[in-house]
This record gives sequence, C-alpha cells and structure tokens, in this order.
Amino acid sequence: MLRRSALPVVLLLAACQPSVPDSGAGVGFQDYNSYIRGASAPPAAAQPPAAQPAFDPAAASAAIDRADGTATVAPLDATQPRLGSLPVDRPRGDVPAGIKSESGEVTALAGHSSISDEQDFAAVSTRETIASDKERIAQNRAQYVVVQPRDLPVRPGDTGPNIVEFALATTNDPGIQLYNRRSSGRKDPFANCGRYASPDLAQAEFLAKGGPDKDKLGIDPDGDGFACGWDPRPFRTALQ
Repeated sequence: MLRRSALPVVLLLAACQPSVPDSGAGVGFQDYNSYIRGASAPPAAAQPPAAQPAFDPAAASAAIDRADGTATVAPLDATQPRLGSLPVDRPRGDVPAGIKSESGEVTALAGHSSISDEQDFAAVSTRETIASDKERIAQNRAQYVVVQPRDLPVRPGDTGPNIVEFALATTNDPGIQLYNRRSSGRKDPFANCGRYASPDLAQAEFLAKGGPDKDKLGIDPDGDGFACGWDPRPFRTALQ
C-alpha cells in the first residue's frame, strides 16, 4: 500500500527538476566535437592582394593634354605597337620626341643642338679616359698666365699729392709722433676732420697744405704725419 502511494510522489518530484544541459554543447558553437574539428582544420590560404595597374606615362600625359584642351585626335594605326590605349612612341607632354626615357637625356631641343651630358657617367666614360684627362689638365696648365706686379703708372700732369706714394715712403705706425705740433688754439681736430668724406681725402689735402711737416688744417694733432686717422699700412701690405 505504501509502495503504490509513493510512486506518484516520485513522478511529481522528477517533473519539477530542471533539465540538465548537454555538456557537449558550448558557447558559440553547436557542440564540443564540432569545435575541435574546426580548430584542428588547417587555416585557409591567404588570398594575394589584387594587382594594381602599373603607372602608364603615356596615359597620364594624354590625360593632362585632354584637361588642358591641347590634345589632338588622330586616327590610330592598327598595326602600330600600343601601350595601354596610346601609341608607345608618343612624346610625353611637351617634351620633344628625341628624349631618351632610360637616362632622361634630351638629345635635341628647339634652338639647341644638344644638352651637355657631363653628369652622365656612362656617357662620359665612353669617350674620356685617364690619359685624356691628363692631357687636358696639361693643356690648361700651359694656358696659365702669371701676372707680375709692376710699378704704379705715373700720373700725367700735376694732380696733387699721391697718398699711395706717401704711404710707401713712410715706416712709422699711426700714433708714433715724428713731427712737432704746437697748440695754437685751433678748433677740435675731430670737428675739423668732419669736413672730409673720407680719411683719404683728408690726407690728400693735409699733404697739399704743407703736411706732414706743418699742420695748417689742425687735423694731425699727434704729429704722426697721418691726418684724421688715415692708415698707411694697407698700402704697404699690398706691395709685399
């Protein structure tokens, strides 16, 4: 009697238990075995990137001409070799047809027979050798002209004192007194020198008015024979 009454209770408790999930299933895939098979499979071969079309100088030049409105439409020869959609020997833009694409050298231009290729080692090496360079250097040396210094030319007529000759005839440095100077109440020598545009002009008039023995203009107060800071040393150095 007890056994018969316990059976419905057992069935009722079993119905209340939640269902146990399948341990073979996982997150993101149907079951664990499928995941293992997919993980062990070799990866798919990477696809190479699509090849990009090569740069076509002729096509680019034609596009520029069309944009500028300078392109000329001419019937194309079916037997002519072609590069893309244009003849392969078409000049590039405004460059003459005589251009060498492999070196960039322009062989002919309007008004000029040629352009120097002295910077092209391959071109120069075909016509120049060490012996030819040596010969050219010897020719250049033979053409050298050494100009020997000569005496200053004599000025025609009386043009006044020559400050260059005076500088070469002196030996004392500026500031070394050689001549007596008496204070006669003249104006400041700096103010007197302000009348001249340059020391050379002051020295020339100083010599014309009795210098260096006399300083009538008051522009050589230290008695060195050089007026208004005039310096004879550059002239002496130039002669050496």
